Amino acid sequence: MFASAATSRKTSSAFAGAYRTVGVETGVAAASPHQLVTMLFDGFNTAVAEARSALAQGQVEAKCKALGRALRIVDEGLKAPLDAAGGALTDNLSALYGYVAQRLTQANLNNDVGALDECVKLMEPVRSAWLAIGPTAGVAAQER
Repeated sequence: MFASAATSRKTSSAFAGAYRTVGVETGVAAASPHQLVTMLFDGFNTAVAEARSALAQGQVEAKCKALGRALRIVDEGLKAPLDAAGGALTDNLSALYGYVAQRLTQANLNNDVGALDECVKLMEPVRSAWLAIGPTAGVAAQER
């Protein structure tokens, strides 16, 4: 009886995971470039929150996985596509993202919740500014 209940839970969990994956893929496929970057910021915040929770519970593997995801979001999702011709803004964002990546790595190595808090605090103004231009981003793209 217990084996079938466990199997049922695993199957249910697999379906839930597949449903989430399809939902994310569908959201990504239908998203505007502005919405994609918003999803990156949201994913960053979620990953850091998961790492903080895993750290509090002593779950080393989960902490490392979540911080690895946060680091990839910053390095590959936010920093890598910056246009070098963007001038001072690009330079400043690149430096910020580089610093946040460094602090995420330190937080992982040292189990440093303060470093996680610092990363979220540094990223929030950029996220807020990005969200603030949301309504105008679509209008500017349509006018081109």
